[in-house]
Amino acid sequence: QVQLVESGGGLVQAGDSLRLSCAASGRTFSTYGMGWFRQAPGKEREFVAAINWSGGIRYYGDSVKGRFTISRENAKNTVYLQMNSLKPEDTAVYYCAADIGGRTLADPKMYDYWGQGTQVTVSS
Repeated sequence: QVQLVESGGGLVQAGDSLRLSCAASGRTFSTYGMGWFRQAPGKEREFVAAINWSGGIRYYGDSVKGRFTISRENAKNTVYLQMNSLKPEDTAVYYCAADIGGRTLADPKMYDYWGQGTQVTVSS
């Protein structure tokens, strides 16, 4: 069983930056593909970013390209989401997810483990 714990959310103003972290339990984190998703009230879960097991492949949702960066530190069992130039429409609960196959995936149904989420609120 893998446990994922997100942190770093909060209330910020439009144009600000935040960095989310997702810490994973277990000794096989370096083999997992990791993803970030978000869900706003009344909306479906949306793909934000994904990174493969080595960090060599990254993939972003269209709405965050050029503003968000996903990265990972396998030595710390942690994946990050650096969010710059935040907009009110980025307001959502942000979730990290793990794929035991090590892939870079945009489909939430393909992920094996999920964190509990962290709230990000961007005021205008």
